[in-house]
Amino acid sequence: MSTRSMPHRGEMITAFLSRDGSYDGVFFTGVLTTGIFCRPTCPAKKPREDNVEFFSSTQAALLAGFRPCKRCRPMEPTGSRPGWLQELMRNFDAEPERRWTDGDLRDRGLSPERVRRWFQSHHGMTFHAYGRARRLGLALGQIKHGSGVSRAAFRTGYDSLSGFNDAFRRFMGDAPTALTDARVVTVTRLTTPLGPVVVGSVDDALCLLEFADRRMIEKQLVRLQKRLDCVFVPGTATLFDRLTDELEDYFRGRLTEFSVPLLTPGTEFQRLVWSQLRAIPSGTTRSYGEIAAEIGRPTAARAVARANGDNRIAILIPCHRVVGSDGELTGYGGGLWRKRRLLEIEQGV
Repeated sequence: MSTRSMPHRGEMITAFLSRDGSYDGVFFTGVLTTGIFCRPTCPAKKPREDNVEFFSSTQAALLAGFRPCKRCRPMEPTGSRPGWLQELMRNFDAEPERRWTDGDLRDRGLSPERVRRWFQSHHGMTFHAYGRARRLGLALGQIKHGSGVSRAAFRTGYDSLSGFNDAFRRFMGDAPTALTDARVVTVTRLTTPLGPVVVGSVDDALCLLEFADRRMIEKQLVRLQKRLDCVFVPGTATLFDRLTDELEDYFRGRLTEFSVPLLTPGTEFQRLVWSQLRAIPSGTTRSYGEIAAEIGRPTAARAVARANGDNRIAILIPCHRVVGSDGELTGYGGGLWRKRRLLEIEQGV
């Protein structure tokens, strides 16, 4: 991110003092009295305004002689799993059907409260709720492939069929036998240099990629659920590994076209617009009017803008490449600062 794309100093001071999470990744703050640089959201005591200096990247802060804060860990991607959690998650992924207890966490030298807070902050649920959701997702997969409900319940750690059915209905919204024909969208969170994203895959295709802090994400999930008649289950998928590799190459400026297969349910007009967005070459932009003309609907610029906003697969369907008729950046669900950063990455800035 270049210096020219940083907000003005007054705006950054306000964001830093208020710990505004929407600026996480936009800038980093160096504290002159300590020689430490932090995220805007750092929980440490805030210094005086005349004792801070702002940087557009961690590299710039390091080159200026500042060292990373040990509390907010600015060198780690926003939302990434901290080191103290990684071994637990490796064990969890190896045994997703296991019922983990607070005692299991303490045996690994972990505070159950600390684990709970991290999962609440990054997944919107406790660690135990996350584990329960994973087990229920596994059970649904087994039922869809012909396993009996009782067998699926006991295989995934439930001691009673009634307890399994109650938990399943609370999480999935219906009884196990009623969802045997439902599509399962596997969802997880991935980290990027611009913050965590929520991704979803179904039938070996990506159907969701949204920045986790986007305000519309809940509406997008509801719309996707109606379009696909699906249920969302946290978990892992081979497609996510491929997507992670391609995103890493993209953010390093080594990839201009993605090969991950996409599933984009929507109206005929929406799909037409989304297809045209993918035809915009990396590093270039189009206006809403130009997109409308290119799809043969020259008077539909506003409809194009709505379809652009309804896009559920950020970056890969590059709605960030659409600008106003005057060339200025216009609204972006992930925030204008991200739109600017994405364009800068593609333009080699």
